[in-house]
This record gives sequence, C-alpha cells and structure tokens, in this order.
Amino acid sequence: MTHPVEVVERSLELAREGHNPTEIGRLVGLPRATVRDWLHGHVPHRSPGGSCVVCGGDHDLAALPPAYVHLLGLYLGDGCLSPHPRGVFKLRISLDTRYPDLADECADSVRAVMPGSRINRVGYGTWSELYSYSKAWPCLFPQHGPGKKHERPIRLIGWQWEHVGRRPDLLLRGLLHSDGCRFQNTGRGGWSHPRYSFTNTSTDIRAIFCVACDLIGLRWTSAKRTIYVSRKDDVALLDLFVGPKR
Repeated sequence: MTHPVEVVERSLELAREGHNPTEIGRLVGLPRATVRDWLHGHVPHRSPGGSCVVCGGDHDLAALPPAYVHLLGLYLGDGCLSPHPRGVFKLRISLDTRYPDLADECADSVRAVMPGSRINRVGYGTWSELYSYSKAWPCLFPQHGPGKKHERPIRLIGWQWEHVGRRPDLLLRGLLHSDGCRFQNTGRGGWSHPRYSFTNTSTDIRAIFCVACDLIGLRWTSAKRTIYVSRKDDVALLDLFVGPKR
C-alpha cells in the first residue's frame, strides 16, 4: 500500500519531536509496524528512480560510508541543522581553532558523506564554523528538531545503530573531538596518568557515548554530566583511534 507523502513526512517529523512509533501510529492513523519501518529508514519512494520521500534526493542510508559515523559524533556534540529556503538545510559544526587537523578531518567526513555539496568555513576568533548545504541533511540526522539537544529526546534510530555497531570507534572519535578531551590526571604522591572525559548536557547523548564504549569493551564511570574512561588499558585502546586533539 502506498501512503501519501504528507503522512510519511508528518510521521518523521513527530519522531524528531520525540514521539515513539506507537504514539505516532495513533496520531496519523497507521499501524505501529508501518511507522517503525519508516523510522528505520524503510520509507516509500516518490518515484521508480528511488527519490527520498523526505528530501526528494537519491540516497541509500544503508550504504553511507564509515565517515558518516564520525560525522554523527561531531553533529551530536557540536553540530546543528538550520532550515533555509526551498527545503535546503545547513549543517553547521563548531570547531576549536586550536585544532586545525580536527577541522580538516571534519571536512573530509562531510565530503565523504555528501560529495556533491560545497564545504565552507568561517572564523569567529577562538572558534570556527564548518558548514555545508543539502536537502538531505535531515534524512541523515533525524535527531534534528526544534530547541536545544539537551531539552528534547535524542535517540538514534535503527539504521544509525547498524552503522554505529560496525564502527563504534568512529562515533567515539567524533564525540570526543567535539565534547571530550584527553588530559593528564594527577594525585597525591606525584602519580600522573592520562584519562579521557566526555561532557555533554544531554542525558541521551551521554548514554549514546556509553553504549559505544560498551560495544568496544571500554570501561567507563560517570560523575554528573561527565563520562570518564580512566583505566590504563582502556585509555591505551582509545589512544589507538582518538588520541590528543591536534
């Protein structure tokens, strides 16, 4: 059965607002299973050419490159989407100007995920903004919605977890490069060893970070809004794919 585009779009909008499949199904008058499939990326196409029902573009969410997982981490940490005319959205990632290599890597990830879109940068003193325009950004980041991230639910959907499950290291790299750091922890007696911390106001984003740690086998502890990875072996493992910011 083919459903009207407006119904599909409304269902995805309700999901971005934090409603679950049961609630959405009740609101739009459809079975929960149908809504659940849409939220997992199995949305109907507008045409035999495979156009996305949300943006009209032609993309396969299941075939996104590994760089998407890194970009997802950056988006969850320091990214946002802004609507522009004619259905175009602007992806903005805030970056610390002290770490030019991180900015270059962010640009590489955007280029890998959205090769047809221009990448621009603008500086604001101690920080800069990397941005790119596309109608498809809300499809790739369905966590987009009104208000600040810590004031609304932020949950990954099925196809996103599949990508994260394959490369949790890239998600942790993106999250730590946005809202985390590697620092030297010291104590009485003169001992000193490296430690990682991830600080984010959103409970949901911190939970996503912890799940990614669990997928790799990293042990973590929490204190208020910060997650720590402190044990020597776990820090050494993170050093293999994160390391100090540059």
